[in-house]
Parts: sequence; C-alpha cells; structure tokens
Amino acid sequence: MATFLTACPRNCYSTCSLAVTVENGRLVRVEGVPANRATPEGPCLKGLAYVERSHSPDRVVQPLARRRDGSFAPVGWDEALDRIAGELAAARAELGPQSVLFYAGSGSKGLLNGCSLAFWRLFGGCTTTYGDLCWPAGLEATRLTLGDNRHNAPWDLEHARLILFWGKNPAETNVHQMLHLDRARERGARVVVIDPRRTETAARADRLLQIRPGSDGALALGLGHVLAREGWIDRAFVDAHVLGYEAWAVLVAAWPPARAAAVTGLSAEAIEELARWLGTVAPVTIVPGFGMQRFTNSGQAMRAMLALLAVTGQIGRPGAGWMYANLQTAIFSAVKDPLDFYPPERPDGVVRVGISTARLGREMEEIADPPLAVAWVERGNPIPQNPETGRVVAAFRRLRFRVVVDEFLTDTAREADLVLPAKTFLEQSDVIGAYWHPYLHLRPKVMEPPPGVLPETEIYRALGRRLGIAEEALAAALPGPDDEAVLAWLGERLRPHGLSLDALREGPVLAPGAEEVAFADLRFPTPSGRVELASAEASERWGVEELPQFREPEEAPAPGGRFPLALLTPNTKNRIHSQFGNLAAIRRLADPPRIAMHPDDAAVRGLADGQRARLFNDRGELLLPVHLDWGLRPGCVAVTNGFWLAEGGAVNLLSRGRETDLGHGAAFHDNAVEVARA
Repeated sequence: MATFLTACPRNCYSTCSLAVTVENGRLVRVEGVPANRATPEGPCLKGLAYVERSHSPDRVVQPLARRRDGSFAPVGWDEALDRIAGELAAARAELGPQSVLFYAGSGSKGLLNGCSLAFWRLFGGCTTTYGDLCWPAGLEATRLTLGDNRHNAPWDLEHARLILFWGKNPAETNVHQMLHLDRARERGARVVVIDPRRTETAARADRLLQIRPGSDGALALGLGHVLAREGWIDRAFVDAHVLGYEAWAVLVAAWPPARAAAVTGLSAEAIEELARWLGTVAPVTIVPGFGMQRFTNSGQAMRAMLALLAVTGQIGRPGAGWMYANLQTAIFSAVKDPLDFYPPERPDGVVRVGISTARLGREMEEIADPPLAVAWVERGNPIPQNPETGRVVAAFRRLRFRVVVDEFLTDTAREADLVLPAKTFLEQSDVIGAYWHPYLHLRPKVMEPPPGVLPETEIYRALGRRLGIAEEALAAALPGPDDEAVLAWLGERLRPHGLSLDALREGPVLAPGAEEVAFADLRFPTPSGRVELASAEASERWGVEELPQFREPEEAPAPGGRFPLALLTPNTKNRIHSQFGNLAAIRRLADPPRIAMHPDDAAVRGLADGQRARLFNDRGELLLPVHLDWGLRPGCVAVTNGFWLAEGGAVNLLSRGRETDLGHGAAFHDNAVEVARA
C-alpha cells in the first residue's frame, strides 16, 4: 500500500489536491491535502467516487467496433489502428487532411493534452473548433475591462465584507469556496445571492434577489444609477485608473431603479438596498457564475457588473474584486489570454479552426472545401453537451467514420464506429494548473492501466507509424513511450519557469509570480492602462457598444405566447456536466432528471408533483417527471444538465446553437419552452 499526492483534473473550479492510496494496483482511498489553502478539506463526492470510477465494470478497457446492429464488439489494437489509419489516409487522399474533425473537450486537464494537436499537424492538418462551451463571454468581458483574467486568491474572500454571488451556486459547483465564505460570514460579511433559483448557497445569504433570467445587465446599470446619484463613487480611483467614467455616468442616468425593476422583475426597493450596500460597505467581492454569462447579451452584462467595482474603487485591494477566472497557472501557453479561444482571427493554414463550438452540429454539416468525412473525439461528450443535440447527432451520423477516445460508452461514444479506451488521470504522469486557485500540481502515474488500455500519446504514436509519419517527428511531438520519458518531457517544460518535478512531488506549488491580491499594483494591461468601462476594442472586435449597454436576449419567453417559460440548465454537485452520473455511488444519492417548476406554473397547466410531463419547444422535447419547487422564480423551469440521452434528460435537445455577444461562447440559456401533460 502506498499513498501519492496528485490532483483532480476535471473541469471544475476547485482542482483539488488529493492524496490517493493504492493497494495491489487498485485505488482504495482518496483524501484531501491541507497544504492547498484553497481546498484543504478534501474532495467532494465526485472525488471520492474515483475509487469506483477507476475500476468500474462499465469502463472501456479495449477497443470496441460498432456492428451492423449498432452494438459493439471488442477488437484488437492492431485491427482497430489499421482501420483508423486506413480511413484517415483515404480521407486525406480524397479530400485533404482538413476533412478530419479533431474535437477535444475539457473533460480532463493536463499539459499532455497539447500533444494531440501536435499529432494532427504531423498528419498534415485537420479541422477543429473555436470558442468554448464554458466561460468565454466572461473571459472576454474581463479582458476588455481589466486587461487580464486573474483574481485574488480564494482564501482572500475571507477579508470581504460584502460578497455578491451573482448567478453562482458554489455550495454545489465550487464547494470549497463555501469554507472561505463561512469564514467571511464569521467576520461579519454580508452575503447576497442573485439567482432565479433558491439554491443551497442562497440558504446562507442575507438577501436573495430572484432576477429574471437574462436581465443581469439591466440590474447592473440600475445599481450604477444609484451609486452615481448618491455620490458613492471613489473619485480618486476613478480619476487615476478608470477610462470612460463620464460616459458610463450618462448611460446609468437613464436606468433609475424603477426602470431596472421593470426589466429584472425585482423591486426598486431591493435595487436601492443593494446599491446602498455596494456604496457604503467595503471591501466588496463580486463572484459571478458561468451560467449567467451563457446568454446572447451576457458579455455586455458582465462588463456592466465589473463597472460597479471600478467606480467604487473595489479592485486591487484585499477582500475586494472580481472573482471569475484566475489564469495565473496558465504559464505554459505562449499567449495567456482569452484570445486563445478565438483562433479564426489567428489563421493557420494547416489546422482549419473553422467550426464554432456553440454551433457544432450546424457547422459540421455546412463546412465545405473540404467537407468533413472523419471525426476524432477525445476528452469530450459533445452530443448531449453541445447546443442542439439533435443537429449534433445528425452531423456525426453524416460522416463516413468516427472515432471516440473515452473511459465509458457515452452518448457520443455510442455514435462511433470505433471506441478506443482512455487512461485515467492515475495512469500517466502529467502537470495541471487551475482556474480558481494559483497552484500547480504534478499528477504522477500511480498505477498501471488495465491490460488493453493505452495512454493517448501511445495511441497517437502507434497510429502515426501506420500513417508513415517519421519516427523522429513522432518522438519530438509525443513524450514517451514510458512514464520516465513523460516525466523528463514535463521537467523540461517546468524548468524555464523555475519549477522542478521534485518540488511538485512534495505537493501543490504556487505558480511563479502568483498574486494573493490581483492588480494590487493598479496596473491594468488594457490599451489605455486603465480599467476600461468604455472599450473601443469591444466595438471593433465584437460589434457591440463601447459601453456595456443592455439588450434583451435574442430568445426570451413571451408570456401568453407559445413558449412562455425560461429553461435553466444549471450544474449540480453530483456531476461535472456529463461525467460521474453513470457511477453507482453517484446514482444512489443523485436525483434523476426532472423538471423543477414553481407550483403556480404547474397548477395552471394541471400538473402535480411527480407527474410525467412534456418539456418542449420547436427544437425538441423531454418527457420527465415534474418536481414542484417553491424556491424557483415563477416563469422559470430547471433541469440540471449532464444527463445522457440514454437517461432521457439531455437538455440540449431544446437549446439552439447560438453564440454569446462576446467570446464565441455558447448561449445555452436563450431558451424559451413550454410544459404540458405528457
């Protein structure tokens, strides 16, 4: 029995440091690492479930080939790789290498992930996606305003005296943040939650403002009106460090609380009270979530929210600031900013970055010169997770050949011609960062993969040989074949940053130059060197107003119309999107897919608790039981995302593939629906 230090690689704020115990080649225990000040109390339920996940009887542990009847049968690696190489070579010869779609999701983080695209460059190129499903509208709003995406250390939240969780529910989606929240509350902090749902986080708040979905920008402008009207402005900070204040003041003058209340569904009194707190309590931290920046107007909304901190001088101070994305550990990228999500503006003649992630299905079908023939998917499950699931399914089925690399038979894997088994994070060494705290981790190899499972780097190496790629080129692009060689490759990338494998073996290490208080020097890497409330780049790059104006989402519910309800698809503590929900340990504790709706909305439709109902719009439908929820804002329904098609709850059957106003994000929440008896 031996215990190793590692970290969870899932796409989650926490990136928990873990102490894992292995006995006789099997994971038997997962515990926390107090040295990580962000996550000292240890893993969540999902982290504990790695004991099951690593050895699940449902895990894919050998290549699987689709049979004519749609079922899968095991095949040997030689047969699988020979077939893949043949299909790739044929597509390249007939249509060119860009007829191959390389789709990589964010299901597992690691420095080795970059090797995948290096392989496809050796192949001669490919087509890949741009944008992101997760958070780019907020990233771009932050970059345009502050110049960089970094924030105070997670534990600095304990110094705040007013905390706004704006569309964020950390009690389920960032559980370790609750430790720092509780410590702040013990010191007297006030907590406000802005959310259409009464969440577990809201239960610990002083105020819950149940805003109309998609109206966050109007609330921010209404709050700004009161701040300016009452003189709750830090003029010294504004004069020295803010660009566009006077124009912003004119903008918010047109948004008195009564107007903001009419748009948001809140009371004018509630807006006045929150503005008073923002103007008279310090320090203030605003913690926006990812869900509220998934509307077609959300980038501008995030800029309007950020302006509230700028005009009150709540930036660059302990306990103050904007806690959205902390990319201080992104030290291995040549460019460390959200523009990495926008490669259409950085053309590459080899890799065609030609498909919007938000419009995946539609653009897979439409892209030409050349059209797509083959798809390779890894670290992702795009069929249930990308907008317009129906169109994504249709687009994949139009291809002549599909390969999916995964640990389980996900919805996307079930559409593949060949499924290749993926390693777990315990079966190959890697280095990972985080996007909430500033720690870097070594993820050492702590056990062997099951017989028949190869690391992705070795899959690519074997495939490259079959495609005639020179051994020297493969060796330069792909570390390996053994873990000692992988560790040497990682060490070479750490060394220029003054880091070493030995240091990371001892536990989590702060990234070089990590700041406990972001922007403490009050230097902002924007074009003006100031916090930019007015951004010429916003207009030039994205075609939006220089100031953060409010516009209604493109698709909003119409009371009395065909689709009068807003569909929310929040995350849950029991899954990370479509991961973990297939595990028995999670299923025992998690709710099945269901439609949460306010009892008043259910009553007018003749629906009772537990009754099966039809949730639908013109794009699709779900048949699920109703769950009456008095804590949900009337006019909204909610189904947590991440359920597979096989479970009957793939929420993106109802969403449309459209982008956010900034950043090429996915505007999932522009989604009007109706509910009726099944």
